[in-house]
Amino acid sequence: MKINGNEIKPGNVIEHNGGLWVAVKCNAVKPGKGGAFNQVELKNLIDGTKLNERFRSSETVEKVRLEQKDFQFLYEQDDSLVFMDSETYDQLELQKDFVGDRAAFLQDGMTVTVELHEERPIGVSLPDQVVLEISEADPVVKGQTAASSYKPAVLENGVRVMVPPFIEAGEKILVDTNDISYIRRAD
Repeated sequence: MKINGNEIKPGNVIEHNGGLWVAVKCNAVKPGKGGAFNQVELKNLIDGTKLNERFRSSETVEKVRLEQKDFQFLYEQDDSLVFMDSETYDQLELQKDFVGDRAAFLQDGMTVTVELHEERPIGVSLPDQVVLEISEADPVVKGQTAASSYKPAVLENGVRVMVPPFIEAGEKILVDTNDISYIRRAD
């Protein structure tokens, strides 16, 4: 689908210079002299490189639609993560670095959303929150105020997170997978 250069919005995926790019920031500029343009910061979906590009309203770009499919996480094998398509039961193998640091939050049977372009995986979205058990937590230091004193703790998957002083080892907590932070105790 073709769109004009001034219609590019953050989050749009476009085909540009033979690659797939996602618009990170867009700024409509109307200079005193000359025509208006859209200053767009692009990030390559394949290798992560960034690019600043100007698009005039007269230019057209190809907007790409990504297919989103639900996959179930099965297991980890060496440097690979194996997922299964929930509908067709086809298996998909992705490299651990493709998922990034958040791969530590994958749990058996967890449903993730994989974005595909022409059957090729582009990105993986994990659930925003997961329940994990604290494997070790520092003891509370007496005299500290509860308002600002978070203490370090280690989750069952080995990830370090800051928790309030009343959280002990063995408790289950809700963790935000986007910024790796404590939300609250799990029910």
